[in-house]
Amino acid sequence: MDKVLLIDPRDNVVTALEPVTKGERCMVRTDRGEESFAALQDIPMGHKLAVRAIPAGSAVIKYGSAIGDATADIAAGEHVHSHNLSGYRGRE
Repeated sequence: MDKVLLIDPRDNVVTALEPVTKGERCMVRTDRGEESFAALQDIPMGHKLAVRAIPAGSAVIKYGSAIGDATADIAAGEHVHSHNLSGYRGRE
């Protein structure tokens, strides 16, 4: 079973289906083809990881739509949460 879920091929974040350990490699098929990244820190189940670098001020895309903006540069494999995402009204 895959540890992460890409909901829409346009997304630049995935959701951890189970805890992801720092350094663990993940691969997804996006609208850019296969993309691979390593988790930069331990990621709890249900939280988001960046598939690719997301520059500060850029939209974070989940469900094929913007869910907020990056408040800082986010590296591929980095935890995406309230510390680096504004405008998100989700539950995590």
